[in-house]
Amino acid sequence: MLNARIKLRHLQAFLEVARQRSFARAAERLAITQPGISKTIRELEEILTASLFERTPKGVALTQAGLTLLRHAGPAIRALEEGVGAIGEARDGERPLRVGALSTVESRLLPEALRRWHAEGAEHADVGVNVVTGPSAFLLSRLRRGELDLVVGRMTEAREIQDLAFEHLYYERLLLMVRAGHPLAGVSPLPADALGAYPWVLPPPQTTLRQQVDSFCLSHALVLPARRLETLSLPLSRGYTLGSDAIWVAPEEAVEGSVAAGELCELALPLEQQGGSVGLCLNATLRPSLALEAFCERLRQVAASLK
Repeated sequence: MLNARIKLRHLQAFLEVARQRSFARAAERLAITQPGISKTIRELEEILTASLFERTPKGVALTQAGLTLLRHAGPAIRALEEGVGAIGEARDGERPLRVGALSTVESRLLPEALRRWHAEGAEHADVGVNVVTGPSAFLLSRLRRGELDLVVGRMTEAREIQDLAFEHLYYERLLLMVRAGHPLAGVSPLPADALGAYPWVLPPPQTTLRQQVDSFCLSHALVLPARRLETLSLPLSRGYTLGSDAIWVAPEEAVEGSVAAGELCELALPLEQQGGSVGLCLNATLRPSLALEAFCERLRQVAASLK
């Protein structure tokens, strides 16, 4: 337990003297007198019953006890300053959250998290949410530059994730979907070479989802048909598939409602077994606001209900 006699002014003075290696310079930085800072350090040493500094020809140096305190006091004070700053941002009104969303979370995870945010987030009711969609490379590059606060979706295969912080939420598969009544609906076992006779709807080249499609085609010795629609738009993909004999490579969550309504059905040929990791990606070099932390918690709650 922290000794109640140790005050914030003691730790601030200690850290400044440790940084400046000089009582005089530390006093100047803190806008107090040199006798005043000497007295504050002396009080802290009496409380700890340990000497924190020793005089050298070049000023002062930390003792072993001083080094030990520095390792712990520095991060503690920085965390306290960040917390006070975050509360100030919340009080004064924060800018909108900037969320990057991949197509894998546009149908269930993100809409439900936003609904809960607006229904339950009274503490952050004045914080809006700005959602940007697109391929993972585009969204992750914006996150790295600080232009987004968060990216949500399936992205662990993306090269651009590199030094960003990823948190896994759940796995989701890509499915081969067709309209109800399609010639291949209900065919089991379904030979892979039968797929080439129909148009495909699939993610564009150079996307992480397309990499999975390419792997599937390679393993089944398939060549993608010339008749294909390449898009990340879920409404366009669904509309085209419902009105044609196309085969749609679709994220599982994007077709759940259409399957339940009897509009779409899955072909009896799995594109992948476990699926990819859907999660949250943050820029660890940026301090998260209280609103961002609260929104991430909404996403975790919704994800737990989808597993």
